[in-house]
Amino acid sequence: MPRTAEINRKTAETDISLTLNLDGAGTADVATGVGFLDHMLTLFARHGLMDLTVHCDGDLHVDQHHTVEDVGICLGMAILQAAGDKRGIVRYGTFTVPMDESLVMVSLDLSGRAFVQCNLDVRNRKIGEFDAELAPEFFRALAGNALMNLHVYQYYGENAHHIVEASFKALGRALDAATRTDERVTGVPSTKGTL
Repeated sequence: MPRTAEINRKTAETDISLTLNLDGAGTADVATGVGFLDHMLTLFARHGLMDLTVHCDGDLHVDQHHTVEDVGICLGMAILQAAGDKRGIVRYGTFTVPMDESLVMVSLDLSGRAFVQCNLDVRNRKIGEFDAELAPEFFRALAGNALMNLHVYQYYGENAHHIVEASFKALGRALDAATRTDERVTGVPSTKGTL
């Protein structure tokens, strides 16, 4: 059964259409109006071997916050939808990515419970025109709507671009690991019988 999702979400602040294929080849078609976010989502898909399309018309005349957060909401909704009842999946994924002087680990659990722990050192920092502190906002929106435990841990790093890029690459790889199916897993990987 295909593990895909299609999300359309329109508010007074953003109008988003998004498709996700968990079993893709890593192709992306992303246009959010926020160049750095487009770059991050493209490499997330590439390294996570997921096919992703995202088109967003947001109120960028206000700032980038609504666009970044709402895209995170929609991607989280898509992950939840595409994962379905989670039968046969591994459930957990952890990956650590080095990016020059930075080292970031992402560990996640598709548990059906939302929780985020993120220690990225990006407060009051800019990456071009991108407010780097929006990266943790994206992760909170994503995890809250995917109903996952998400831990984004920066071991060290100085360059904000490298820190955030390493986190998105690690997220893609960790999600790929967690959503993989394992023929040894029968039913849902939980002693509760549901996730």
